[in-house]
Amino acid sequence: MKEGIVIAIDGFSACGKSTLAKSLAEALDYTYIDTGAMYRAVTLHFMRTGVDWLQEADVEQALKDIHIAFTKQEDLTLITLNGEIVEPFIRKMDVSNNVSPVAESSAVRRFLVKQQQQLGESKRVVMDGRDIGTVVFPNATLKIFLTATSEERIRRRFEELKTKGYDVSYQAVKENLTKRDHIDSTREDSPLKQADDAVVIDGTLLTKEEQLVMVLALARMRGA
Repeated sequence: MKEGIVIAIDGFSACGKSTLAKSLAEALDYTYIDTGAMYRAVTLHFMRTGVDWLQEADVEQALKDIHIAFTKQEDLTLITLNGEIVEPFIRKMDVSNNVSPVAESSAVRRFLVKQQQQLGESKRVVMDGRDIGTVVFPNATLKIFLTATSEERIRRRFEELKTKGYDVSYQAVKENLTKRDHIDSTREDSPLKQADDAVVIDGTLLTKEEQLVMVLALARMRGA
């Protein structure tokens, strides 16, 4: 078996990062790490326990009680928070509305970046997020920056949530993504931005299969 590489996929919310990363990891027999789910799990814990994420001291204390891991169930990789599978809960709009403010916390980012770097030590990893190619793995062998128009991203997220049974309006999704885009790209600590050596792929008009073919070819060329 090849030693493998680290593949970093960054981009704004709802541009298809997770779908691409999951498919790529499956095709390469790599481990997929959803870093966005890690931030959502921390957000869920803070909301459940009443932590004020604007108070850094409170955040640092609360993080001591958080253990995040990933578990496999059949073909799915699910995130656990202190031993509980929280996948259904972290995708709800109340968490979506608070995850970007929580992710602004330097203490939260330090806490999760350290874990993400440990998860990637084995290589053979596909990791998606907003700062993977710039902060978590600046030396990743392959960096992808995935984009799509805001209209397409809103449409995709709205349809995804409706398909999963969430009662949400198109306007609420639009407002959520607009707010998150602004926070993610303007925060002081590791803002979302394209790495200088990233390959940019605009997925607005591409199917999931077309995106996978493109990135799989790039990964093979880099030694995956």
